[in-house]
Amino acid sequence: MPALPYPAASESLRELGRRLFFERRLSFNNAMSCAICHVPEEGFGTHTSRTAVGLEGHLLPRNAPTLLNIAWRPRLFHDGRESSLADQAWLPLLNPLEMGNPSISHVLEMLGADPEYQKAFQAIFGSKQPTMSQVGEALQAFERSLVAAGSRFDLWKYRGQASALTPVERTGFDLFQGKALCSSCHVVGKDDAVFTDDRYHVTGAFLREASPAAAGSSSDEMATSPVEIELAAFVQAVRSDLGRYEITMDPADRYAFRTASLRNVELTAPYMHDGSLLTLEAVVEYYDRGGDAVPNKSPLIRPLHLTAEERAALVAFLKTLSSPAAAALPTRLRAIP
Repeated sequence: MPALPYPAASESLRELGRRLFFERRLSFNNAMSCAICHVPEEGFGTHTSRTAVGLEGHLLPRNAPTLLNIAWRPRLFHDGRESSLADQAWLPLLNPLEMGNPSISHVLEMLGADPEYQKAFQAIFGSKQPTMSQVGEALQAFERSLVAAGSRFDLWKYRGQASALTPVERTGFDLFQGKALCSSCHVVGKDDAVFTDDRYHVTGAFLREASPAAAGSSSDEMATSPVEIELAAFVQAVRSDLGRYEITMDPADRYAFRTASLRNVELTAPYMHDGSLLTLEAVVEYYDRGGDAVPNKSPLIRPLHLTAEERAALVAFLKTLSSPAAAALPTRLRAIP
């Protein structure tokens, strides 16, 4: 990974951020914390649902992105709406469907009334009463510390350990760089690799309109039983997600989403902004067939005509991008009192 463009935060600030990250009282009903959607044991995302689940079980429209190596991302969220982790932290805190706090003051007053938090903010910032920027700064410090590099791929590509990858995995990398076109967006550099161009592309994956029948029957069928009819009233309608367009209002950005880094990708299922692809095999098959039909789709997304052996080799290569640090982080972070 390339060097970070800012100095490391103090240990005390990172620790305060860690406590805040796991703090359920940061939600209005004292049930949700950052770690509920960004689960350390699940690659700092979540495996249990296609999209994140918010306050009181409300289904959110997008998959919870991993926080591993988030320090290298210049833009945040699937649509790139924010550039600062410190500022980003407040968006879910104040979103009525996520953590549901009615105001900034509500959060700050809760923290300021807790003796342990008073002590921590006093020691770091010189005041017992936290500010909005200080809370964001602490969460940012912790999230920037979630570094998981040093994969088998790195040993092979950048440290010259030829035996770090198997012949099949090396074939997968050749496909990644060549026939499969993966590196067009998931960039591999000469000296390091972040596996993303941090740009926005229309890949053809987006949420479509869903009828109430999506709860259990085909959208082409009419609910015929009383149970289906009653349940239909409680199903949340799913709308097409316009992606980056919702931020820029530029027609060229309609259905465009930020390229995700592929580091630790084996650990961060499900995939795509809507969690619609559950396995790496499904992702490779999706791109092999050229994605789904959508206006303005990137010209890079086209049928690849991969063989079954080539698809398997690509998946094998993607699994070499997992870092041993990613597996160790959850135990270490939860062990701290």
